[in-house]
Amino acid sequence: MKKKKISLPILIMIGMVLGILGGIPFQNNPEFAVTYIKPFGTLFLNLIKMIVVPVVLCSIISGVISMKDIKKVGAVGLKSVIFFLITTAVAVGLGLVLANLTQVGTGFNLATEELTYQAVEAPSFLETLLNMFPSNAFEPLVSATMLQVIVLALFFGFGIILAGEKGDPAGRFIESMNEVCLQIMGIIIKLSPVGVFALLLPVVAENGPSVLLPLLKLILVVYAGYLIHMVVVFSITTRGLAKMSPLLFFKEMLPAMTMAFSSSSSVGALPLNIECSQKLGAKKEIASFVLPLGATINMNGTSIYQGVCAIFIANVFGIQLSLTQQLMIILTATLASVGTAGVPGSGVIMLSMVLQSAGLPLEGIALVAGIDRILDMGRTTLNITGDANCAVCLSAMERRKEARLAAKDASQ
Repeated sequence: MKKKKISLPILIMIGMVLGILGGIPFQNNPEFAVTYIKPFGTLFLNLIKMIVVPVVLCSIISGVISMKDIKKVGAVGLKSVIFFLITTAVAVGLGLVLANLTQVGTGFNLATEELTYQAVEAPSFLETLLNMFPSNAFEPLVSATMLQVIVLALFFGFGIILAGEKGDPAGRFIESMNEVCLQIMGIIIKLSPVGVFALLLPVVAENGPSVLLPLLKLILVVYAGYLIHMVVVFSITTRGLAKMSPLLFFKEMLPAMTMAFSSSSSVGALPLNIECSQKLGAKKEIASFVLPLGATINMNGTSIYQGVCAIFIANVFGIQLSLTQQLMIILTATLASVGTAGVPGSGVIMLSMVLQSAGLPLEGIALVAGIDRILDMGRTTLNITGDANCAVCLSAMERRKEARLAAKDASQ
């Protein structure tokens, strides 16, 4: 009898558990873990980063061509942005509610006068708009500026559609390249268990109790927000819009979620996220378009982090935020999720904007800097799950629309 092979999701989970348990003995000597184990995780991430730009470029162009209609691409894009903005607003609101209920920053003893933080200036709306459009077709591919790669892919996809028959050879070439990229991605994904192990072990070794315990309440409140948003909001949208069991959704998403948790990279988890979403029934053309867009602008997890951190900093500095100020935090965080898209260090820039909108001291960012990596693991997981949730829901809605049109045509 043939031995039953262990599935990749199980292997990834085993890698994550071993990475966490293996990091505990190295807490007295984290340098060894960083010097000799972390490089294997970095190598795995480098392989993913190597293929992610070709995957995004080819998959978006392929997705646009598959839709065969520029108006349809625009409709899917608009629905995606609206979906992301609504779930982001809910996320930051949830973060504020949890932080207010727990008074997350009270009892935190700190000499606040010793804190220093240099604010990073957020780009203006016009700068963000201009930065979306590359002046060189190759530069975004080299620098992996994802928002510019998306725009570049959209223009090439539109061009192939508008070229008609003359554009068919280019379309077939892109389809072929997309398949090649997916095969390469499949090879790299098989290395995920080792990569996850090598990425997590140094994190556990470096962030021992001495770093985590003083801020444990903040970590627990933020992760409670992540969990509640994931279980409640995504379950409601999955059941209501996709007509799918939430348990099935989370089960199939586990490999991508584990990868995101380990790497803290939405873009790094993108190849696996595309695979998991398509297994859940997301249409290829929608997943190919929505997931790269979501990896750039969807900030569900980041928004919960913003809301909790804003109240935490206000509590530490003894500042009482009014309802108006908290509503301003929700508005700022929601708009900033799109406004800072593609900007390096966008999470810190977003937090700076949120604190400024509420009149809170920017020095407070230094409070959470030490545990940012721990919080980032959870927020990245929530972000990419939200991307997949959007792709699955929009695909289901699109199928129902097509079925209604087909039934209408048949009755005529």
